[in-house]
Amino acid sequence: MHGPLADTVLGWCWLPFALAVRGMESNLDAVHRIVGIVFLISFAHQPLTLGLVYGDPVQRAAHRRLYIWAPAIAAGLIVLGLNVSLGMVALVAGLWNAEHTLMQRYGVLRIYGRKAGDQHGRIEKAMLVVWLVAALAFMAAFVDLDRMAHRIGFGGTNQRAVRMLVPLHGIATFVFVVAAVAGVALAVQWVRAERALGAAASRPKHLYALGTLGLVAMVMIDPIAGIAGYVAAHAIEYFAVVHRSLRTRQDAAPVATVTRTPRRRALTYALYFAAIAAIIVGTWDVWGGRVYAFSVLFLGALHILYDGFVWKLRRPAVAASLGIPVSAAS
Repeated sequence: MHGPLADTVLGWCWLPFALAVRGMESNLDAVHRIVGIVFLISFAHQPLTLGLVYGDPVQRAAHRRLYIWAPAIAAGLIVLGLNVSLGMVALVAGLWNAEHTLMQRYGVLRIYGRKAGDQHGRIEKAMLVVWLVAALAFMAAFVDLDRMAHRIGFGGTNQRAVRMLVPLHGIATFVFVVAAVAGVALAVQWVRAERALGAAASRPKHLYALGTLGLVAMVMIDPIAGIAGYVAAHAIEYFAVVHRSLRTRQDAAPVATVTRTPRRRALTYALYFAAIAAIIVGTWDVWGGRVYAFSVLFLGALHILYDGFVWKLRRPAVAASLGIPVSAAS
């Protein structure tokens, strides 16, 4: 998408964050600072999706009712959840984000796959989902969750959310074994399918898949380091994909027009990050931090929901913005 070196760096951009957390294992304050930076990076990427939706009349017209009512419904559910069970809201948000992040990595694999002309999407989706299930089951079965929550710097609400996984210890062991076996089987099937392509196979795709496997392995080796890498890589990759798309869009949508040239993109990005900083500073201590929590959950929910509609590779305009030939996108 960006070039051999840049794509490889993006596929493995989780590694510096994971190594930083792992290297600072004995310094809890340093771990908390790194994790805090990671979550700020994660928060910063979420509103990008709103610009891609509300700044594009074609996108809005395709799902008009959804984009009108989703913000109000999301706000109502979040307020209800925050007043009923903070821990449950945090747990659901965490699991939903984990699945969403994995689907982004699946989407990147499919970008490479469609450029190469392969049809391995079903194997890849199943393989990545099973890998994620194996990693989550491993954490529930073999990781000291209280210690993990303390190390990552979770407060009372997030700590309670993590503790909800403790009763699942017994079944998690069984799920991990099944998922591990299935994950290996699917990986073998995928490798065989890729080898059958011969010279047409995508080497960048293979490097990216290997990076994903390494990330899942890191989550099991050191959950805190793995989670930090998982969250940071998702946000960094999203910025890169959005930039790649905006850089090549030629339509008349407002979001495309204001980012048409390098100078316009630079100015737009500067204003965007200034707005993110204003949201953080303006809500951080309001009502005991509950306004900031609402902002994170609200923007995160819309980001995850809308992404499923924005990045449809079968849409010619989306495919073209990512460098996929129209014939490969159909």
